[in-house]
Amino acid sequence: MFDIGFTELMVIGLVALIVIGPERLPRVARTVGHLAGRLQRYVADVKADINREMELEELRKMRDSVQQTATEIQTSVNSELSKAENDLNQSVAAVTAEVQSGVQEPAAPASTSAEHAPEESAPQEAREPAP
Repeated sequence: MFDIGFTELMVIGLVALIVIGPERLPRVARTVGHLAGRLQRYVADVKADINREMELEELRKMRDSVQQTATEIQTSVNSELSKAENDLNQSVAAVTAEVQSGVQEPAAPASTSAEHAPEESAPQEAREPAP
C-alpha cells in the first residue's frame, strides 16, 4: 500500500517519542493499532461488498441470458407444436373427408353375393348326384 521502509518507521517512532512523551506513547500506540485494525477491517469489508456486488451483477446478467434463451426455446417449441397440430388437423380432416365421401356413394348391388349364397347354404347331400 504505502512504500514505507524500516528507517522511515524508526524516524516516525523517534519523533512520536519526543512529541508525545514516554508516558503516553504506549497508550497512543495501542490506540493507533486499534484504529489501524479497524481501518483494515473496514477496507476489507468494502472490498468484499464490491466483490459481492460484482458477482451479483454477473449472476443477474447470467440469469437474464438464461431467461432469454428459455423464452426463445419456448417460442420455438410452441411454434413447432402449432405446426405439428395444424398438420395433424389437416390430415384428420382429409381422412374424415375421404371416409364421408366413401359413405355417401351408393353401394354396389349385392347380386353376385346373393346368387352364390343359396348354393353355399344348401346341404352337401343335395348337391351331389345320386348313384
